[in-house]
Amino acid sequence: MGQRKHERDEHAEAVEPEAGAAANGAAATPEPAAPPALEEQVNQLQAQAAEYEDRWKRSAAEFINYKRRVEQERSEYARSANGSLILAFLPVLDDLERALANVPADQAQSSWVEGARLVERKFRATLERQGVTPIAAVGEAFDPEVHEAVGGAGQTVVQEYQRGYRLNGRTLRPAMVVVGEEAPAPPVTEA
Repeated sequence: MGQRKHERDEHAEAVEPEAGAAANGAAATPEPAAPPALEEQVNQLQAQAAEYEDRWKRSAAEFINYKRRVEQERSEYARSANGSLILAFLPVLDDLERALANVPADQAQSSWVEGARLVERKFRATLERQGVTPIAAVGEAFDPEVHEAVGGAGQTVVQEYQRGYRLNGRTLRPAMVVVGEEAPAPPVTEA
């Protein structure tokens, strides 16, 4: 019986080192490489994820540009609408200027003429607050961007028939002018 116990102990010792070696060997051996098909699938998925991320970034940039463009169009539309309204009022201002320029001398100091001058100044101030500025004409070099020649020949504006205006730096209505080479004549309308 003593011999059997001894054999069992030897057998146990022989088994234990093998079990210990197997446990240590499992930790020491690297994992088996993924099959090539799985690796290829991972690469495809990574490429697809990168493509989706790129598309998302492009879409985000396009949306930002779209918002900016819509805001710019909205602003341009508001300016255009203001321009149309202001353009409709300019003939009234022209008539008021002509009326004040032709007041008889004996009535120039009357209260109603002073009231009309006050209305004209308020009208001009209101237009200026909206970004409307008159275009310089008499004595200036002819510029087809801001002047419309209705007579004469030359490169200098010598007479102004109708004042031109800009709205926020853009020509709203060109000045109707006569061009020539002679000395400038006084404008038809009072400023």
